Amino acid sequence: MLFLTVTLYFLLACLLAGLAFFPSSREFAAHAFAKAGAQTRNRFNIIKNQKINTLEPLQHVIVTPTLHAGQHLIKQHYWLFLAGATLLCLPPLLAWLISGKTMLNGFDVSTRDVNVHVADLLKGEQLVPPVALPPTVFTTQEILQTRPLLSSASRDWQLLNHDFTQRLLLIFKIMKEKHGYDMVLLEGYRSPERQDRLAHQKTHVTDAAAFESYHQYGLAADCAFLRDGKLVISEKDDWAMRGYQLYGKVAESVGMQWGGRWKLMDFGHTELRVPGLLNK
Repeated sequence: MLFLTVTLYFLLACLLAGLAFFPSSREFAAHAFAKAGAQTRNRFNIIKNQKINTLEPLQHVIVTPTLHAGQHLIKQHYWLFLAGATLLCLPPLLAWLISGKTMLNGFDVSTRDVNVHVADLLKGEQLVPPVALPPTVFTTQEILQTRPLLSSASRDWQLLNHDFTQRLLLIFKIMKEKHGYDMVLLEGYRSPERQDRLAHQKTHVTDAAAFESYHQYGLAADCAFLRDGKLVISEKDDWAMRGYQLYGKVAESVGMQWGGRWKLMDFGHTELRVPGLLNK
């Protein structure tokens, strides 16, 4: 089927090229069609007058002159037809010979393990939030220096959107099983009042005012890592920074937005965007 298509395409291209670039070809074709038309009319008149009930004479009137005309054109411009055949047939032939896959390389998925987890989640697997950590984990002197209002943040998984919760727990699971990072929810749902307070804080946690953040809708979370029972937030820690980069890739692979790509980078932030929600 491929070679038949290429052959037809080649013949059509040669015909059009000949008519376009060679005046003699146009004159020959016009003369041939005029002659064939005249012969056809004469033959139909003969058939009509003699009441011949057969179409066999049409072969001598139309087909034979057309074949002779084509043969004459090919003989006259032999090298042109040969070059055209090479240019038209070689690319599809090479493509057919070297094609060993039925799928484009661009569709090869590099996050196959992640996709397996997503498939399990879509099949109905319901992940359960981890056991809450003691409040003292979030009130160490190091943590309070960087996030002074973290102790009053909400870490109630029940206040988060269900779909977002399942995706976030899936991220936690992948980070633990594949990369060896224990993740911790720092803050989930955030009230409008708290959002405004953080927006005006000197540490510049966020630029978003009330209802300008997905935190108000239970569709965003700030997360960090637990190492040897101690909370690690700062990206200045090489181990934590590596974890944030992995965290961002995993989050994006399950359809989340990662704050590490923002102008004001927020490495621990992920959100599940709903079009038009923040504009209401």
